[in-house]
Amino acid sequence: MAGIEYISTGEAPAAIGPYSQAVRAGGFLFCSGQIPKDPATGAMKTSDIREATDRVLENLRAVLEAAGVGPDRVVKTTVYLADLRDFEAMNERYAAFFGDHRPARATVQAARLPAGSLVEIEAVAYLGE
Repeated sequence: MAGIEYISTGEAPAAIGPYSQAVRAGGFLFCSGQIPKDPATGAMKTSDIREATDRVLENLRAVLEAAGVGPDRVVKTTVYLADLRDFEAMNERYAAFFGDHRPARATVQAARLPAGSLVEIEAVAYLGE
């Protein structure tokens, strides 16, 4: 398709299905949900929400960087939590990652996340005109 570019990097976990890590369309980058899987070892961070959130956000950063942008270009995220009781701890790490930048966000509890994940985060970034 004209105007659409698929983004992929080995610095984030490979897609495990028929989807892309991210798709550039027009002036936006649509990033698929990232889970706390280490791209180098394949190990999952599933016992601590803080560590899991950190890994997810580093995976997201890798996808953004593969497209030539950083977290400061993210305009919207959706956070999926296995347990909303983890909201405060996740939010602490999320806030540290984005600093003063404040993308729009929705946070929901999911009945089940891929590979037993505690958290998954997807994002949309604005690339400019």
